[in-house]
Amino acid sequence: MNPAPFLQRLAVALALASALPLAAASDDWCKSKYGPADEIGAANLLTPQLALEAAKLVKTGKTYRLGVETNSKTPAFGPRSWALVVNQPGQAGGIGLGPTKTNYNDDIYMGYVGTGSQIDGLGHIGVDNVYYNCNRNSEFVQANGLKKLGVEKIPPFVTRGVLLDMTAYYGKDILPEGTAFNRKEIDEQAKRQGVEIRKGDVVLFHTGWQSLVGKDDKRFISGEPGLGKDGALYLASKNVLAVGADTWGLDAIPFEPGVGVFEVHQILLPRNGIYILENMDTAELAKDKAWEFMFVLGVSRFTGGVQGIVNPVAIR
Repeated sequence: MNPAPFLQRLAVALALASALPLAAASDDWCKSKYGPADEIGAANLLTPQLALEAAKLVKTGKTYRLGVETNSKTPAFGPRSWALVVNQPGQAGGIGLGPTKTNYNDDIYMGYVGTGSQIDGLGHIGVDNVYYNCNRNSEFVQANGLKKLGVEKIPPFVTRGVLLDMTAYYGKDILPEGTAFNRKEIDEQAKRQGVEIRKGDVVLFHTGWQSLVGKDDKRFISGEPGLGKDGALYLASKNVLAVGADTWGLDAIPFEPGVGVFEVHQILLPRNGIYILENMDTAELAKDKAWEFMFVLGVSRFTGGVQGIVNPVAIR
């Protein structure tokens, strides 16, 4: 895996972005519509009624795990990596504990949470050091965890999920990197599938990109098809809960002409409090044409966490 070409392009984009004038300090773009103390953004949309309506979508009881298998070979953005060590304290030679000779294993994970299937919390991406609900980097980010916007605040998701099969829309098994789907493509594919995007939905995109993992990791991490800027603004206007895809970064990369570095992330997370799901395993849903389903997700409540390792479940 060699992400160098993408990282080189990213460095150029960052250099160009640094030459742009900074947003005025008085901008109100970051204020939450849920109040100055809000830390959960679009998760405020979750209600018992949404959960009850989602449960009505369950007709067959078939479940789909949306998390991908993750290990030391999993391609990941930038410096991210992952390793696992199984530790057997005091058990050299198979020695057991007590009269029943009890044995046990513990495991230690080392690496970036943002490897494999993940949810981006609201403290992940900012705009000029300002994050969701006008929280400034210097005020809440500490080496031992976020003092606000941590993933421990994210409530459980039980809501309607929608999958849009963009491989069917473009007629390709794997969409080319840089392919950006926006309002036009989203609306047209939703109409083809006979679904509509509603308030409080989790919207997932199937691009076929995940099928490159283990076969062409270099290509996988050097770019990706994804959500365009207009598409992000459109989904934000629909008041969705979260947006995800079978790609590592959701944004279309190379970025669209005139679109900033991970600007789709900026539109969703700091500007609208909408969560991002990356590296989702959408292949089986697409194969079964499971366009809407009950979506269930619980995030490990690590205090002050920026991201969470997840394995969401779709039930239909």
